[in-house]
Amino acid sequence: MADFTLVIGNKNYSSWSLRGWLMARIAGIEFEEIVVPLELPETQPTIRKYTPSGRVPVLMHRGLAVWDSLAIGEYLNDLKPEAGLWPASAAARAHARSISCEMHAGFVELRNNMPMNIRASYPGKGMVSAVRADIERITSMWRDCRKRFAGAAPKDDGFLFGQIGAADAMYAPVVTRLRTYGVTVDSDTDAYCKAVLAYPAMKEWMDAAKNEPWLIAGYELD
Repeated sequence: MADFTLVIGNKNYSSWSLRGWLMARIAGIEFEEIVVPLELPETQPTIRKYTPSGRVPVLMHRGLAVWDSLAIGEYLNDLKPEAGLWPASAAARAHARSISCEMHAGFVELRNNMPMNIRASYPGKGMVSAVRADIERITSMWRDCRKRFAGAAPKDDGFLFGQIGAADAMYAPVVTRLRTYGVTVDSDTDAYCKAVLAYPAMKEWMDAAKNEPWLIAGYELD
């Protein structure tokens, strides 16, 4: 039996679950996975069995509950520093945490107008001016990280800081949104998105999302 249990929502829709799940996979831990379908009458009572926050993801480890994707990333980094969830360089690490916190706290227009829906295709939908501004800010950060930090990393696999880490997990749902909504991006951004989508754990998540039986009407824009 695994030491860790990760409680998540629907893989097709739950962006925060994707973040926490990817961090667990990057850390290389073995974990049991519990999927709680969202927006059903039993959703909240079920999640509150694991955390009083009533939100997913939640990482359970030896009687301890850690909720919120960033908190999960920090906890796993404490346990598995060799996994490289955060960059080795102090400057790169500070920058990675800064952009991760910006994702955590911001980009509300993008979230509201382009909800994560991995198996859907809605080209052109949701692109209001405030969403465009969010996307421009995000993609400029991606280009800046690649230019300033990726080349200095021990290995550059195409991710923000060279090797995949917590910051990439934080922005992975944005990558899926750009794909779902057919957003045209520059060549550097496109290369980064392709690296994220090709990451084996990301492909595993997306394949599972496409095969889920649940539908949430508010995320289906047809």
